[in-house]
Amino acid sequence: MTEQNGRVHLTIKDGVAAILIDRPQARNAMTWAMYEELGSICTRIAGDLSIRVTTIRGAGGEAFVAGTDIEQFSTFKGGDDGIAYEQAIDERVGQVESLPMPTIAIVEGWAIGGGLALSAACDFRIATPSAAFGVPIARTLGNCLSMKNTARVVAAVGVPTAKRLLLLAETISAAEAQASGFVTRVAEPDALDAEVAGMCKRLAGHAPVTMRVSKEAIRRLVNAGLPDGEDLIRAAYGSSDFKIGVNAFLDKQRPQWTGA
Repeated sequence: MTEQNGRVHLTIKDGVAAILIDRPQARNAMTWAMYEELGSICTRIAGDLSIRVTTIRGAGGEAFVAGTDIEQFSTFKGGDDGIAYEQAIDERVGQVESLPMPTIAIVEGWAIGGGLALSAACDFRIATPSAAFGVPIARTLGNCLSMKNTARVVAAVGVPTAKRLLLLAETISAAEAQASGFVTRVAEPDALDAEVAGMCKRLAGHAPVTMRVSKEAIRRLVNAGLPDGEDLIRAAYGSSDFKIGVNAFLDKQRPQWTGA
């Protein structure tokens, strides 16, 4: 994979696994290959008992992850492609969510779409004041989230804010996200690394088994009894509006929705 297509790097030091999403020229928008690299990293570190904390960060300081690279949707033919895509994303985000050690998303700038989902899959979020969280697909693409990712967003921010994100296509600031409890700490850029290091040190000093079973209990509660949502995904990704949204995005035009 070329650097232009992005990479996902892993560094392990002093019991902390640092995952870096590295495609700053595209605001760290994820390609399929990058999702695969992220999955491989999660598989590698999940069974390593020496790792006490994992962090996830976007390169460049402008964005955490600005969703999935939209060009990859241009080959979709219908709703079944959307189902396959959402299943793949669920698997990768689920791997992050299921890591046995505490996880911290370090959010500088945009955490949009899949980036919001990835940050919500982490246990804690430390953000700079410029951070912004959103899922603007009702305004931009005309697709939808999976049931699991919708559940993660609702669990993270609550039903009213989830509707603002998904229906009004609003973004929420770091300050608002902290007020709602979604963001754990807000730190100025020059204090960010120290804030992260302090939280890593604190977590590393706690009982690993207690934290592992507690976060797994919470994960099971959030995911318990989720209904099937393939009909909803097929309706969105199989719609004419989704094709219109993708083409308009790539052409830098405003989509003209038809409702079909």
